[in-house]
Amino acid sequence: MTSTRGRLSRRRRPNRDRHGRGLRGSLYPSTLPAASTRAERFDALVLAALEPIEARWRTELTKLDVAVDDVPDVRGDDDTIATEGTLTDAGVPLARLVPAGMDRRGLPTKARIVLFRRPLEARARDGADLADLVHHVLVDQVANYLGVDPNIIDGDT
Repeated sequence: MTSTRGRLSRRRRPNRDRHGRGLRGSLYPSTLPAASTRAERFDALVLAALEPIEARWRTELTKLDVAVDDVPDVRGDDDTIATEGTLTDAGVPLARLVPAGMDRRGLPTKARIVLFRRPLEARARDGADLADLVHHVLVDQVANYLGVDPNIIDGDT
């Protein structure tokens, strides 16, 4: 440390760690699955769960978007709007169906299913359980959007 007119300042070596060897690189090449983040793996899981549903119901789902959000936006302003179309577990939102409408600029928007990543991950024991849970939530929300029984969406009947 050096003193300059009563102020203390620290001299730092730019872009070096404390041993002077430089910054650490990534542990895995970006082409390997292990290099992807949890959010990227969850997005891939959602796409894999959506694929068979979309293959069967493609024409009915043309005006539906599917999105992923980390956590739900929980506000105490208006409980009826926050719970309408929301799939919850013990009061925690897991997914929400946002109906088609107008955005702030007055442009029409598509209906959208929003899956909440962190609450879903917290309820799963492992990767297979998470895949099953995501599939179940997607089936339930698509059935809610189409106004049919979830067993019809899943192909059980």
